[in-house]
Amino acid sequence: MGIRKKTNKNPPVLSHEFVIQNHADIVSCVAMVFLLGLMFEVTSKFAVLFITVQYNVTISTNGPEETAVNHFHHGIKDLATVFFYMLVAIIMHAIIQEYVLDKINRKKHFSKTKHSKFNESGQLSAFYLFSFGWGVSILLSENFLSNPVTLWEGYPHTLMPFQMKFYFICQLGYWLHALPELYFQKTKKEDIPRQLVYIFLYLVHIAGAYILNLNRLGLVLLVLHYFVELLFHVSRLVYFSNENRQTGFTIWAVLFVLGRLLTLSLSVLTVGFGLATAENQGFDLAAGNFNVLFVRITVLAAICLTQAFMMWKFINFQLRRWREHAQAQTLKKKQVPSKSKSKKDKANGVNGVNSHGADSPRARKEKSS
Repeated sequence: MGIRKKTNKNPPVLSHEFVIQNHADIVSCVAMVFLLGLMFEVTSKFAVLFITVQYNVTISTNGPEETAVNHFHHGIKDLATVFFYMLVAIIMHAIIQEYVLDKINRKKHFSKTKHSKFNESGQLSAFYLFSFGWGVSILLSENFLSNPVTLWEGYPHTLMPFQMKFYFICQLGYWLHALPELYFQKTKKEDIPRQLVYIFLYLVHIAGAYILNLNRLGLVLLVLHYFVELLFHVSRLVYFSNENRQTGFTIWAVLFVLGRLLTLSLSVLTVGFGLATAENQGFDLAAGNFNVLFVRITVLAAICLTQAFMMWKFINFQLRRWREHAQAQTLKKKQVPSKSKSKKDKANGVNGVNSHGADSPRARKEKSS
C-alpha cells in the first residue's frame, strides 16, 4: 500500500529529502516483509510475533454448554507487535495527510502557521474519533460503565479480552509513531518540545496502566480524555474554516474542567479506596499483583501531577485568549472614534467654506472693506 507524493524534484537516493518524501512507501515495504513472512513455514513463527496478539490463554466456562473463551495477558513479546502496528500507524498517517488534509489545504490556502495546526488537528481528530468509538464499544461489551466496582474488583486484572489488549497495543503503536513523524513532517524546532511532552505523557500513562494491570481504569480514563480532546480539535478545525465560529471552544472549556475532576475522582476511588481495601494485597511480580502502598501513591501522584499540569496549560490558554479578545475590542473602540472624528472634521470644513468662502456675503463684505 505505497503512497507517493507528486513532486517535480528528484532528491538523491537515501538522502533526508528522499526519505521524507517516500517514507510511507519505505514503511509499507517493511510492513509487507512481515506479511510475506506468514506465507513460509520457516519465517511464519517469526512473523506471527509482529502481526498477531501474543500470550493467548484459553479458559473454559462452566454452564449448560461448556465453551472456551480466549483471554490474553501481557509480556515482552508485545514489543514486537507494538512495533508492527507503529508501522501501520505511519502508513495511515500518510494516507490521511495526502488524500484528505492536503486537498483541503490546497483549497483553503492556509498560512504556514494555520497549515501546521490544521494538519495536527486533522490527524488527531481522526485518531481520537476512532479510539473513542472503539473504547466505548469495549466498555459497553464488558459492562464496565454499568458496574464501576469492576474497575478494582478482582485485581490484578492480568487477563484481558482480545479487543482490550489489541486496543492498548494500537494505542502504544500510535503514540510511538508520533516520534518519527516529527522528522517526517518537518516539525518546527519550536513545536518539538511541546509535542514531545504530550507524546511522553501518553506513552507513560498508557504503558503504566498496561504493565501494572490497571487496564480497566486506563481504558475508562482514555475514553473520557479522548472525548474532550476530540471536541477541542474538531472545534479548531471549524475555527480555521470560519473564525467567527468559536462556540465549540466554550463547550470544550466546560467539559475540560469536568473531565479533569472526573478523572481525579475515578482515580482516587479506584486506586485510593478500591485497591487499598482489597483483600489481595502485596507485591507479586509473577502473579502481576502490584497492590502495595508505594505503587498506589506513585500512580495517584502521576495522575494528579498530570491533571494539574493540564489545568495549568488550560488556564494559560484561556488567559491568552481573553487578552487577545480584549486587545481586539480595544482596537475596535479606538477605530470607531477616529472615524467619527474624521467625518466631523470633513463636515466642519464644508461649513467653513460655505460660511467663509469667496461666494459668501461675509467674504464679499471683507473684500469691499
